[in-house]
Amino acid sequence: MSDATIPNQYTIVFQGDSITDGGRGRTEDQNHVLGHSYAYIIGAKLGHEWAEKQPVIYNRGISGNRVSDLYARWNEDVISLQPNLLSILIGVNDAWRIVGELPTGATDRFARAYRHILEETKEVLPDTKLVLLEPFILNVGVISENYSRWSELIASYQQTVRELAAEFGATFVPLQHLFHEANQRADAAYWLWDGVHPTAAGHQLIANQWLSVVIGHEN
Repeated sequence: MSDATIPNQYTIVFQGDSITDGGRGRTEDQNHVLGHSYAYIIGAKLGHEWAEKQPVIYNRGISGNRVSDLYARWNEDVISLQPNLLSILIGVNDAWRIVGELPTGATDRFARAYRHILEETKEVLPDTKLVLLEPFILNVGVISENYSRWSELIASYQQTVRELAAEFGATFVPLQHLFHEANQRADAAYWLWDGVHPTAAGHQLIANQWLSVVIGHEN
């Protein structure tokens, strides 16, 4: 994908939890509207490179969301925005509630709810390009308290996302192996300060991979 192949005001929507949210503003203040996550880094780069096309980029991540929470607000925060490209990163809060044995994690709805939002999106927005990011963790912080259970759940979610991407013709963005490789360069907390949430360096790693896989940028 290049600036020669996209239409004017090409619309990208980033969906997810706190990793995507990045402390984004809830107003139209352009200083804060994209937050401080990988979505901001990607938005800044594409906004600059595609300036003549004036792309429209939304961050609709909400901290604490599970995949079922995404569905509850799908009309407002996806369908109504009519994106040309929809990027989704979700899963850690689904696992968090199960590992923590919280009432909201009594059943694991990750696969069925994820499938549901993709089915509806393909039905209502058949021409929207789908991008599914692989959930990830590292063995540090809260994750290290029950790493085996976290690993088991996240591995199953990673497989689910990979399979759904293939089934729905979405672009799959692998991330877990990149964080493991990065962990060889610096300790885990340098990339994911609590095992889940990226630092600035971690967000740059995600953005680089997204741009490489989705847009074809060399990083």
